[in-house]
Amino acid sequence: MPPRMIYTGIRVKDMDESIAFYTKILGMRLVEAREKTPPTEGEVATLKSADSEQLLELNWYREGSRFGTPYTNGSEVDHLAFDVENLNEWIGSLEKKGLKILVRPREIGLESGWNEAFIEDPNGIWIEFLQRR
Repeated sequence: MPPRMIYTGIRVKDMDESIAFYTKILGMRLVEAREKTPPTEGEVATLKSADSEQLLELNWYREGSRFGTPYTNGSEVDHLAFDVENLNEWIGSLEKKGLKILVRPREIGLESGWNEAFIEDPNGIWIEFLQRR
């Protein structure tokens, strides 16, 4: 079964300013509590517009984190996320196709109740695959 897109993650320079913009200016609401993400040395916040199933994940990373490369215009799209039924099988199939796995299953995400892995698309955009428990 192919993966199913579930949300878009963007990278932000300032989490407080970004949450205020998306909630006060665009009318989105915070749907998951803002939380620290120790494996990425950052923070995450998830928002949603009324009458939409699409989620927007705001990601901030500490300078020096392997996820927090120097911020430049054009690096705002942090990642696209896809839900998969069996992460290990899916990642194995991608490896057989010659794709490089940037973050392997079980490396991060377990404290949040899911297993995730990342690859990179031809444009350098990270693609997340996650298996929720």
